[in-house]
Amino acid sequence: MDSFIVSARKYRPLGFDEVVGQDHITTTLKNAIDQNHLAQALLFCGPRGVGKTTCARILARMVNDFEAESGDAASNNFNIYELDAASNNSVEDIRNLIDQVRYPPQQGKFKVYIIDEVHMLSNQAFNAFLKTLEEPPSYAIFILATTEKHKVIPTILSRCQIYDFNRIEISDIVDQLKKIATTEKIETEDDALHLIAQKADGALRDALSIFDLIVTFSSDNKVTYQNTIKNLHILDYEYYFRISEHFLEEDMAKCLIVFDDILRNGFDGHNFLIGLEEHLRNVLVCKDPDTLGLLQVSENVKQKYQDHSTRFTSSFLLSALNILNQCDLGYKASKNQRLHVEICLMKLSQLNRVFTLTQDSSSDDGVKKKVA
Repeated sequence: MDSFIVSARKYRPLGFDEVVGQDHITTTLKNAIDQNHLAQALLFCGPRGVGKTTCARILARMVNDFEAESGDAASNNFNIYELDAASNNSVEDIRNLIDQVRYPPQQGKFKVYIIDEVHMLSNQAFNAFLKTLEEPPSYAIFILATTEKHKVIPTILSRCQIYDFNRIEISDIVDQLKKIATTEKIETEDDALHLIAQKADGALRDALSIFDLIVTFSSDNKVTYQNTIKNLHILDYEYYFRISEHFLEEDMAKCLIVFDDILRNGFDGHNFLIGLEEHLRNVLVCKDPDTLGLLQVSENVKQKYQDHSTRFTSSFLLSALNILNQCDLGYKASKNQRLHVEICLMKLSQLNRVFTLTQDSSSDDGVKKKVA
């Protein structure tokens, strides 16, 4: 049996053109190499799984004119050194690295040192590294990567050219998943891919890991919406559409029954609250064509939201979001969390009636003034 290679490794970019969602970084680095303006100390910052180490490996290969031979752009050679500062963070580890820097490369132009999770270095290790980082040999390039720039000491920051990586857009993640699915001959549903992209929270590596998980879970080599919500234990959109309909119908009993069904299926009350807040926020952004672009869901779900939004007033949605926000803030401190959420749902189920009574009252006042 052939060994399985996870998608995050199998489809690791071999060149800057393949890097997803970081055009501002890749364009700058390509220009720096072409114009011979590349700094010798670079700091790559950003969330996990957005391409920091991948870009470092591609850069290391490009400055030495090495060809990528496989899905791993690092290519095992003597010019590229990688150090994981999470497990090699002592002053001795850095001194060993500095000793290696003294020797020029045996092949190629540069020796490139990639230090991942650099914020994990001890203060003594940082201090030992300062002089070498400030005045490196002409053949040495240091690429530091971190998810927590604020933990890197200012004296290191001042010696580096800083590149800030962005979270990857949901649309970019979906497009990349579609490409991989086509290559692997896997059938997918747009709703499922959008759900995976949302769950990944801007990290392409996480999205690829989730994608592999869903493919493994599905015996028929299909990535469907139902399989995705089942495997990731995510509440179906339909729950939120149903319960918001019950708010308009002022049906308190049905609201409580839907919530009970959610709890019986093993979902957490707080996660439900957060999901309902996001749902009503999505309905609200559909009220204005200018904010429609803020809705990051599949076209199928987007159409549902647009149709749904016509039934709500902006005043209702803003008031509902305010009630949910207050419930969210008090959830963890509540002694009876289920009742805490149920009271919130009772208020929301009567919110439409409050607006109707207020409007009727205003109309009556207007009539009285005319008579007077």
